[in-house]
Amino acid sequence: MTAALDLMWDEGYSAVTIDEICDRADVKKGSFYYFFKSKAELAIAALEKLWIDDWKPRLDREFSPSVEPLNRLTNYLDALYTRQAEHFKKYGKVLGCPIGSVGSEVSTQEHDVNAKVREIGTRKQRYFESAIRDAIAEGAIEPGDARQKAQTLLFLIQGALSEARIMNNAELLRNLPATALQMLRAKPAPAATAAR
Repeated sequence: MTAALDLMWDEGYSAVTIDEICDRADVKKGSFYYFFKSKAELAIAALEKLWIDDWKPRLDREFSPSVEPLNRLTNYLDALYTRQAEHFKKYGKVLGCPIGSVGSEVSTQEHDVNAKVREIGTRKQRYFESAIRDAIAEGAIEPGDARQKAQTLLFLIQGALSEARIMNNAELLRNLPATALQMLRAKPAPAATAAR
């Protein structure tokens, strides 16, 4: 699953063959078909593994209720830039979002894979929605529909990641936290009261 995800993220879902996946994973093709009926079935399992092993634990930490709501969002976006810059240093290219990359490629072809991509996107959006709802409740973001704001934020992130991948420039993500706060109409933090 790791080999499949790495290859699909790097080369694209359509470009990757089962033979390449087996070579990368150092398994026989017969073993592949013992566990999976198709590349699509493997992709679904690999995306779910990514969610369980990596994304959910990281999002649980970054979006902990013990963290201030706006900090949950900005810390996530700062870390997103850092990860993409590290990928660029390691691979010589910006890889963008594995879910977004696979999802945009298979949206009209592999309906089961696309359904898994949408499901994971919805799970991720709930973290944004919770932070936004908490920020609205404490007056840090102007009132509004938290779900709609979270969806718009997800669109902004996916668009920025896609553009960074197209331009092969992680620096395009550096100002994402400030852009997101501006889009959400976050209120500036109150100035510290001067000591008397």
